[in-house]
Amino acid sequence: MSTPAPQTSTRPDARVVSAEEAKTSSPNGPRQRPTFLQKLWRDRLLVLFTLPGMLVLLVYHYYPLLGNVIAFKNFRPYKGVWGSDWVGLENFRVIFEGDSAFVNALMNTLILTLLQAVLVFPAPIVLALLLNSLLSEKVKRVIQSILYLPHFLSWVVVVALFQQLLGGSGLLNTFLRSNGLDAFSIIGNGELFRPLLLSQVIWKDTGWATIIFLAALATISADLYEAAAVDGAGRWRQMRHVTLPGLKGVVILLFILQLGTSLSVGFEQILLQQDAVGLDKSEVLDTYVYNRGVIGGNWGMATAVGLVKSVVGVALVLGANKLAHMFGEAGIYATKEK
Repeated sequence: MSTPAPQTSTRPDARVVSAEEAKTSSPNGPRQRPTFLQKLWRDRLLVLFTLPGMLVLLVYHYYPLLGNVIAFKNFRPYKGVWGSDWVGLENFRVIFEGDSAFVNALMNTLILTLLQAVLVFPAPIVLALLLNSLLSEKVKRVIQSILYLPHFLSWVVVVALFQQLLGGSGLLNTFLRSNGLDAFSIIGNGELFRPLLLSQVIWKDTGWATIIFLAALATISADLYEAAAVDGAGRWRQMRHVTLPGLKGVVILLFILQLGTSLSVGFEQILLQQDAVGLDKSEVLDTYVYNRGVIGGNWGMATAVGLVKSVVGVALVLGANKLAHMFGEAGIYATKEK
């Protein structure tokens, strides 16, 4: 015996209720959205888990921001932050009037920032692609472990290692002298200081930075590679049409985040080698703030330079994120759809 077919309404005003309407409607009328307090109570366990992290951010990151008021004062430690005299924008004159030492530090910072964006930032991407092409997982893990190790060394150890290798009496010059060749010093050579900094950063941090890109490569579906291979694409065309588009979102996100700290080009690394090179080639904004503020006692001016640097970093991040949205990428946060 056949069961009767379900009856469908023939009324002209009948329509299918969507899933979204079913959630927001009820027999008694549309359901109201929960208030902020109701959401807070609903997610109280998650909020409790995040409280320690929020306290750390508030105490060590947001509360110290109040100290930027020193940029508008003639700060004297014995008077305190609020007891020091107001001077308005006097501390910003070093920026607006173009003090020669500040201009030199700014130019060195911009040059190093550009070199790091062109040479240092792509290095972990290239390394991740090379590691991902290895067929043996055991070999890949061994190489990864070796490449990760320099990241855990402090800059004091890294600089000491480079001095032992490339210094005037280092391993390289000892080898050259023993073979009757002329020795030359890389450490302390102002012309080679920037390439030296870049090589140190690449050696120390490139291996560690590949973790994110390797994770992004693991999310690319193998079906895409199989489809590309069926269409006759070789390794290079697969990388161009499958791998690189799969990495594009992560690359843009990390590049935008790096822009926020683009004017901080390695304070500890440069300060440890500054005496051997001199301020002309090695002074950057971070060391300028340290030398003029902490060492020289000009706290207000140093805070003003640091404040401007932070504002520029935030503006670069927001501008780059907006540009990413214009090209259809999510960036560091997505905008609400209209």
